[in-house]
Amino acid sequence: MATETVCAKCGGTGWIIVERGHVSGAEPCECRATGRAGRLENHAQIPPLYEHASLENFSLPGPENPIARRELGTVLLTVKNFLRDFPNPERPGLLFIGSQGTGKTHLAVAALRGIIAKGFEGVFCDYQNLLDRIRSGYDANSNSADKEAYRMALDSEVLLLDDLGAHRVTDWVEDTVTSIITQRCNNRRALLATTNLPDGEAGLPTMQRSASGNIDYAPATLAERIGPRARSRLFEMCTVIRMPLVEDYRVRKARTF
Repeated sequence: MATETVCAKCGGTGWIIVERGHVSGAEPCECRATGRAGRLENHAQIPPLYEHASLENFSLPGPENPIARRELGTVLLTVKNFLRDFPNPERPGLLFIGSQGTGKTHLAVAALRGIIAKGFEGVFCDYQNLLDRIRSGYDANSNSADKEAYRMALDSEVLLLDDLGAHRVTDWVEDTVTSIITQRCNNRRALLATTNLPDGEAGLPTMQRSASGNIDYAPATLAERIGPRARSRLFEMCTVIRMPLVEDYRVRKARTF
């Protein structure tokens, strides 16, 4: 049968006795904070695929691809600096923009876990799933929504929205997303977000070539999917991280030789 590890400092009591000026007193042991971080992470709803994501195990390209290695190294440093300075009321969020398989979700979850380790509450939400949960509780007669999911998105200390904009555009979607982002921005609550959608001001082209390579087409932009107001507030509150163009790591891992 497994045995629990007992803290050597406090003997499992959660308190240590200290003396200052010949006066004895009790102070919380460091293990209390460690336990809190573990409890917070258990409630963060991080998917099993990413439950061990960290900045330390983020994989950089090898020396055979020096440009991608340097650019992703810069991204990694930006996230580390964000964590070091957290909480920062001036820029309380991170927005990762880039193609599929560039490591956006890994880095966002790593940032979330790092923030939780500091003692803050946080929650991971798949963007489309969150909207579905809010919509499922929608009552047309009372014009009210699933308050639990909606209030969580508004009030959690840290919210991670993965795959932002991955939902067809409706007035309801735009109003809901604008409300969540605006509320968090106004109250300086941290928001971590990832998106595959292009944004011209972030340096990602809004015109792309088709698979045949002959026809230019314009994919939906971030502003078109979440609305210009939400997009504006997002850029106001977040440090925007443009992920470099690197090979999809899922494809790279699956390749056989």
